[in-house]
Amino acid sequence: MLYAKALLFTILVPGTALVVIPWLLEPWETARFEAGSWKWGGLLPVLIGVAALLTCILDFARVGRGTPAPIDPPRIFVRRGPYRWVRNPMYVAVLLTLAGLGLVLETWAIWAWAAFLAAGFHLFVVLHEEPNLRRRFGNEYVEYCRRVPRWIPRLF
Repeated sequence: MLYAKALLFTILVPGTALVVIPWLLEPWETARFEAGSWKWGGLLPVLIGVAALLTCILDFARVGRGTPAPIDPPRIFVRRGPYRWVRNPMYVAVLLTLAGLGLVLETWAIWAWAAFLAAGFHLFVVLHEEPNLRRRFGNEYVEYCRRVPRWIPRLF
């Protein structure tokens, strides 16, 4: 049941942010994909972003025994996988995916959507998520914040 809830959340929330809204901004059937085009370079960030996002969602279910949905958060603090390098890898993964998609589709509208989301993510994290996680996980989370950056992944 836990994995079904995680899948439902993934379809509804990241699915909307990464598929539905970009498609509304720039219908993909109008995109021209030409062999040898530089825009194929956008596929790498899309693939990395989607892989990171799915890894985080699975870690929330497997390790944290919860989902990314605020109504069913992880019960155990998750700091493995992408969480070793950045505190908010799901948000970073969504933004990376959108940046790549903006390159592939050659549209500024998706980059503008990513910028709007980045601002919203930042406000949500600073005003809601971090205070909530400090209350729920105490010193464990405070120490984690000291070691792991919020947005720019550390490599080692």
